[in-house]
Amino acid sequence: MKANPMDVLIPVSRSIQSDNEKDKVQLESSDEFVITPFIQDLTDRVLTYVEVGYPVHFSGPAGTGKTTLAFHIAAQLGRPVTLMHGDDEFGSSDLVGRDSGYRKSKLIDNFIHSVLKTEEQMNTLWENNRLTNACQNGYTLIYDEFTRSRPEANNVLLSVLEEKILNLPKLGRNGEGYQDVHPDFRAIFTSNPDEYAGTHKTQDALMDRLITIRLGHFDRETEIQITMAKSGLPRSDAKIIVNIVREMRLIGVNNNRPTIRACIAIAKILAHRSGHAHVNDPFFSRICTDVLGNDTVKVTRSGESIAPQKISEIIKKVC
Repeated sequence: MKANPMDVLIPVSRSIQSDNEKDKVQLESSDEFVITPFIQDLTDRVLTYVEVGYPVHFSGPAGTGKTTLAFHIAAQLGRPVTLMHGDDEFGSSDLVGRDSGYRKSKLIDNFIHSVLKTEEQMNTLWENNRLTNACQNGYTLIYDEFTRSRPEANNVLLSVLEEKILNLPKLGRNGEGYQDVHPDFRAIFTSNPDEYAGTHKTQDALMDRLITIRLGHFDRETEIQITMAKSGLPRSDAKIIVNIVREMRLIGVNNNRPTIRACIAIAKILAHRSGHAHVNDPFFSRICTDVLGNDTVKVTRSGESIAPQKISEIIKKVC
């Protein structure tokens, strides 16, 4: 399985403990997780949906904390977690399971020396994959960036989420064609917008079964709290960094960037040098230019990017 990068934005609310059982991790809440009124309200709403039994789908651009929130919600449920990452090469067998070979046994009975009795048996070996294990044992499924898998691979989810039945090939489960989904099974999905490279348009039937929460940038206070928690900088410095990044979003050609990741990067580098966010600190200005100038302002003048100029103007304005 190919793992895609995860949106680790909020201090991660997970302590993963290895388990000998296949495809299972245990999540625990962390005191480092940043709780603001915005995050608390979102968490309370989503927990209600999930506890009732509805699958939740976090949708939004990269860098908006979708996967971290999914981990946080799953930790609150207190159940083991199965994690999957969407992959264009997935087929339904990569979710459900497949025939993994055969076992042949042969019995020779020569108890009576003049009589030879031989019996042979050949059984198909079936290996469950992660969705089957989660449905069977009542785990919480986190399907990260599920739209990177082709729609036909995800068709198996339709009956799981609606009728609470997992359709299996007759090779699985001792020849049975289906299994009932455990009552404790819960599902949390994340995805990037359809226009992102490598994503597929999801079938309406699946989207109709999900409660979609569209995530954008966090509010200012949440971004300040996250920046402080991830870097150790005082609030005064974190506030300036967040304000600069938020100003940059207003002038860029892509208002989804820069994300909170830029705040964290600037703050961590500054804290490593024991610096402060000050207009007269040349190192601080260079950090901002390096982190923010790459993919925010695409406009050029005389063949040169105007990003450094805009960043300098914003630093002076904010500071």
